[in-house]
Amino acid sequence: MIMSLKPVVTTLIFLTLACTVFRVGQARDQSLTVPVDEYDRTLRALHQYRVLASEDDGALLEATEEPVEPGDHYADTPRLIRLLWRIGDLPAGFFPDDSELYEGELVTAVKRFQSRHGLEPDGRIDTTTLEQLNTPLRARVRQLELALERWRRRPYDPARPAIVLNVPEFRLRAFGGANAAGHDPELEMKVVVGEAPDHKSPILRSQLETVIFLPYWNVPASIQHVELLPEIKQDRSWVSANHFEMVTRQGEVAGDGRVSDDMLSELGTGKLQLRQKPGPKNTLGLVKFVFPNEYGVYMHDTSARWLFDRERRDLSHGCIRVEKPEDLADWVLRGQSGWSRDRVVEAMQGTESISVKVKRPIQVVLMYATAVVMSNGEVRFFRDIYGEDQALEMELAAQRK
Repeated sequence: MIMSLKPVVTTLIFLTLACTVFRVGQARDQSLTVPVDEYDRTLRALHQYRVLASEDDGALLEATEEPVEPGDHYADTPRLIRLLWRIGDLPAGFFPDDSELYEGELVTAVKRFQSRHGLEPDGRIDTTTLEQLNTPLRARVRQLELALERWRRRPYDPARPAIVLNVPEFRLRAFGGANAAGHDPELEMKVVVGEAPDHKSPILRSQLETVIFLPYWNVPASIQHVELLPEIKQDRSWVSANHFEMVTRQGEVAGDGRVSDDMLSELGTGKLQLRQKPGPKNTLGLVKFVFPNEYGVYMHDTSARWLFDRERRDLSHGCIRVEKPEDLADWVLRGQSGWSRDRVVEAMQGTESISVKVKRPIQVVLMYATAVVMSNGEVRFFRDIYGEDQALEMELAAQRK
């Protein structure tokens, strides 16, 4: 939580640090009240960080040859204490027994800082953590301004149920809409998104249409040609060993999994296509969530559960892998006749593919904000993995011409 700020200083900073994005937004939306709680929270955090940035001396923490471990002596501990105190990760008035010893409550504060910046909260000050600690507070102000601009554009309607996925945060939140108590998410989980820079997940708005239990995976042509065909050329048994089958363009299964020379050639030309059979080893896992979009992406379970333990999770070809697929399927089908949680579990553990039309309207939003403010006021920052902040900067600059 950001500490309280002096009102006189705040007034001066508003006069001197009125920022470009904020000015553009005010000019366009001067009388607009943005109907999302995230907008108001981001605006409050922006005010606070502008003051913090104005008081920042710009000094950088000293780099070390090896990561600073808990219990180490670190010459820049006093600067670290001042920084963490000012941004609220360390309680005000903290004074260590040894001014250069990195231990105890200071380590806890660094872990809190790491959690707020999308890093593994291990308390080690390595290169990545140091980079985030040394990011100027004026850059944090800019992240908040750009996040505010995105909320100003109303990415979703909070009055209706919505699944909101923030790409650089690698996080999904499901909201119940107007009838839900407050605006805290009813469900939250980690996600894996498209890998930068070649397989980015798109920024989009859509509506959830279908839940498919035990889905087939129809392999995209590019993945078949570039990634899987070399495996098959090296080992003809790869297809059956990995639970794939070959199908014609009409969807008919070709052969029994053994790959002849002719079939190998037709896989290369696309006349035959690879399809992975349903089951626990399927790349899509046990359930798939379909929503119409021009990019052909969807959300799904995964057999590669270890990916959710990674700090940075832009690891897919563009589709979204969800950490808690059973919970998400239960939330989506909540109140739908015949679909209790027990039925969801039964369908995921069954033997045949089942497609279920979603009856209640649920928004699906893939958005992009590198600054997020929680309902308790905690401010979180994330890396601009796709360069979308820079793209928004250019867009706003063009509007000013």
